[in-house]
Amino acid sequence: MRLAEAKYDNAVTGCCAPLDRDRWEGRRFTWEHKPFVRGHIRAIMHVPLNFGSVMRRLHAEVEAAGAYPEEPLWLTDELSPWGSDIYLAVDRDVSGAQMGELSGNFVTKVFEGPYRDAGKWVDDMKRYIAGQGEELEKIYFYYPTCPDCSKRLGKNEVVLFARLR
Repeated sequence: MRLAEAKYDNAVTGCCAPLDRDRWEGRRFTWEHKPFVRGHIRAIMHVPLNFGSVMRRLHAEVEAAGAYPEEPLWLTDELSPWGSDIYLAVDRDVSGAQMGELSGNFVTKVFEGPYRDAGKWVDDMKRYIAGQGEELEKIYFYYPTCPDCSKRLGKNEVVLFARLR
């Protein structure tokens, strides 16, 4: 399934679209130089300090360029307890923005619960990949709903993207 096959619908919250679990659970994606605008989030022990301001800046850059893909997607790369890179998908280069790209084969898995369970999610994803006979290279996190929308929807869902070797 390609990302463009679904329609992003945020009518329920007016902000974030509810996650379609069937669309993300156990899916495989192959990307060749998929473009993203990139930002960096400061954190203390993986708790983001400036996530909102970085996302607002990235969204403003993408909106000004008219470069949104049909379905929004942003991935975080948890580099260390002190910060992570965030990748906001675009459909073309955005002039003046820091660009990045991702290539490779990815497998996704949906997790639900509080953010403090992220370590468990990573362990579960590693077991899942090994159980598929695959080798993990890197894990990215997709947080499809902001904390306010998660509260409105009554659940916090996160999609892990595992890049395979």
